[in-house]
Amino acid sequence: MAVYTHIDEDQLDTLLAGFELGEVKALKGIAEGVENSNFFLLTESGRYILTIYEKRVDPADLPFFLSLMDHLSHKGVRCPVPIRDRNGEALQEIAGKPAAIITFLDGQSPRAMTPARCEALGRVLAELHAAGQDFAMRRVNVLSVDGWRTLFARSRESGKGVEKALAAEIGAELAFLEREWPRELPSGVIHADLFPDNVFFDRNRVSGLIDFYFACTDLFAYDVAICINAWCFEISGEFNITKSRALLRGYRERREMTEAEIEALPVLLRGAAMRFLLTRLHDWLNQVDGALVKPKNPDEYLRKLRFHQRLDGPQAYGV
Repeated sequence: MAVYTHIDEDQLDTLLAGFELGEVKALKGIAEGVENSNFFLLTESGRYILTIYEKRVDPADLPFFLSLMDHLSHKGVRCPVPIRDRNGEALQEIAGKPAAIITFLDGQSPRAMTPARCEALGRVLAELHAAGQDFAMRRVNVLSVDGWRTLFARSRESGKGVEKALAAEIGAELAFLEREWPRELPSGVIHADLFPDNVFFDRNRVSGLIDFYFACTDLFAYDVAICINAWCFEISGEFNITKSRALLRGYRERREMTEAEIEALPVLLRGAAMRFLLTRLHDWLNQVDGALVKPKNPDEYLRKLRFHQRLDGPQAYGV
């Protein structure tokens, strides 16, 4: 979450006139995150999140995201759901941009990614994958292997550019991933951004999932790889195989992975590292003046990519 677009009282009043939410008591920008503008909204009827969708979000994808949250919630996945206006519409507009009001989810992101929490995360991830199996809508993952070279080109064309040695290293890895990427593995709805700040816990139990604005139709095992990268490295940069083993154990308790998925994990982990390296690199080189957000340093995911390049076989991840 973040704030790129600032709104005034008149704009907010115009938006809320279409809802039955009562009088506004507070509106506060939320600084965390990097993609959309988000505000904590308190009204007479309760607490909500107002999201304004920024440039990276294609407005044509918004019905997918909003409908998916509704679907998953009805399937028992604890996640926010969109609030509909008097006409039954969830998708709105404010400050000339698409927007939505969603329910506020109580909870706290974990300060420590313990093995027990990694295992709980694995179970919930598998439950999310199962809950989305009968979701009728599909969305191509534009931030997967077929889109990485274009994304990298935009970074190279930015005002600051990319140093020659790093460009060569990324180019070589892209060629590897394009050649080796598995395409016939089990697939369906994935979250694609299930970092610790998008997961709420009550002690060691997952109490909620948020931020579905990268959700798409893609490989289940790729979603697992994203989570291993996000949850199983220490702040110092060291890989924690105990956490990875726990995450995979929790996932496989709810959904058994095929042999092909397990064998593909090393490539998928390299790809998951590349995806966040490239998006962070792009945002680092194209910072928005006045935005209430600090872009994340891409070096973290460059180090993770180099780590995965040195390993051989899925056993290195605790399978």
